[in-house]
This record gives sequence, C-alpha cells and structure tokens, in this order.
Amino acid sequence: MSSIKLTILGCHSATPRVNAFPTAQYLEINNSHFLIDCGEGTQRQMRKYKVGFTKIDHIFISHLHGDHFYGLVGLLSTYGILSRDKELHIYGPKGIKDVTLLQLKISQSHAKYKMIFHELSSKKSELIFEDDKVSVSTIPLHHRVYTNGYLFVEKEKPRKLNMLNISGYPEIGRADYLNIKAGKDVVLSSGEIVQNSELTTAPAKPLSFAFCSDTSYKPDIIPIIKNVDLLYHEATFLEDREDLAIKTKHTTAKQAAKIAKDSVVKQLVIGHYSGRYKDLSLFKKEAQEIFENTELAEPGKVFSV
Repeated sequence: MSSIKLTILGCHSATPRVNAFPTAQYLEINNSHFLIDCGEGTQRQMRKYKVGFTKIDHIFISHLHGDHFYGLVGLLSTYGILSRDKELHIYGPKGIKDVTLLQLKISQSHAKYKMIFHELSSKKSELIFEDDKVSVSTIPLHHRVYTNGYLFVEKEKPRKLNMLNISGYPEIGRADYLNIKAGKDVVLSSGEIVQNSELTTAPAKPLSFAFCSDTSYKPDIIPIIKNVDLLYHEATFLEDREDLAIKTKHTTAKQAAKIAKDSVVKQLVIGHYSGRYKDLSLFKKEAQEIFENTELAEPGKVFSV
C-alpha cells in the first residue's frame, strides 16, 4: 500500500484557461492530508477529483503570485459556508495573513473556525511543521518574489512484529507488543534478554516528497532534496527559451531534469508549463534526455509511491 499519493489539481503557469489550471496539489502522506498552493479554480478541481475538503488542516503556499494563491480566500470562505469548526494552519510568505484577512473582512466572509498563519521569511531551510506522522521543511527557492518549496518526510514507522519468533516465547504476551514495536528488548522471568532484532523486522524506509515551485535553476537545493522518492519541479520553458527562463527566474525542463539527476531522486514530475507551448510532450522528451523517470503533471493525474 502506498504511503504517498499526490493528486495534481492544477499545473499550468500564469492565467487560468479553458483546459489549463494554475498550480495546486493535494498530498496524502502517511495518512496525513495537505494542500500545496491554491491557484484560481482549486475548489472546482478538488470537487472534480473528489479531494476531501474536511481532511485538510494544513495549507502550504509557496509564494504570493496570483497563480499560486488566488484561490485561497475562496476556499477559506467555502469552509465558513460549510460550518467548519476545526482550526486551519496556513503556511506562506510574510504578508499572507494581511492579504487574506483583508479580503475576508471586506467581503464580510465570517468564518467561525480558527485560522493560524505561519508566516515565513527565512532564506535558509527550516523545519516548519512536525507531528508523529510527518515533518515539513522549507526549500528556499529563487524567484521574482520570496518563494519556498516544501519537503515532506514520513516519520519512521514502528518495527514489525515477527510473530513466528515471538511464538517461541510463551511468556511474551500481547501486552508486550507495543514496547517490542517501539524497539525494546524483552527480559524473561529467568533473566534472559531476548534481543528486539529477534522479535521484529525493520519497517519500510520512510518516504519523501519534495515540491519545488517557481524558481530559477538553483543547484544548491540538491542537498535538501537528496534521494527523495518523488520530486515535483517547475519546468516553465523548454531549452529553446532558456533566455526567457533566466529573465523571468523560471526553469527549463532540461534544468529540472538535471536537478533530479544530481539529487538522485526516484521519480520526477514536471509542470507549470508556459502557455506558449501547445505540445507538452516536448517537455517530457527534453527532460528524459537527462533523467529517464520523468512524468508530466496533468490535472487529475495521481502519482503514488
């Protein structure tokens, strides 16, 4: 069973179009649920692809360009209409609290649930969220405004019980299982110590997902995202417009693939395509020349690990 399930809600750059939706992703990791970016039309896409509104308690916004957060105030208003009562945590650049609360105030959108804003300003990677299931750290990026990507890492799961070996020790009962799964040895009444390694097997390696939003080519993020299982990296342009990528502080498909290769990631997903390109297969072709395991982000497409 997969521990990571990423649903692409939107993956195009700039303005919404008939069949093109700005950036938004729904991430399920280790039974936790997160919304990453919230461009216009995100609510519509959430309904279309059956994303559970009520499961989301944490929203991560990469930067304050419209195609990444103009859908946020609408979503927050909808939560109010749906009589949400759970608190909601919103992470994003400094200023996100003011701009969001002002819109809600002027539109008289009265939400009864508590919104907790976590405003970011550091240009160094920092841990911004952690519970017993997952940790989230920032990935400092380089764009025209202050921008972060986000690294999601599963917490290590408990060790698995080796019931065959445990059955060889009648003294060991169900009451001992929790301590054994936590890695503790067992001391028998005779004084004999049964090593935990005999009673358990190691859990699966914790999985990880890195979201790299709008950014120029930035190799110094490689140590942060090294060996991740799934990487989303923007690829606004093809190599033929690298000059425009540099000017607008975006990345080409080839550059995104080089980041993936040098980071030794397992799989790369690219998106945020410029509207000037009609054949998106060219993005995949260009990236796969550098990094074979590359897929295109598409609205409604699900990536599982």
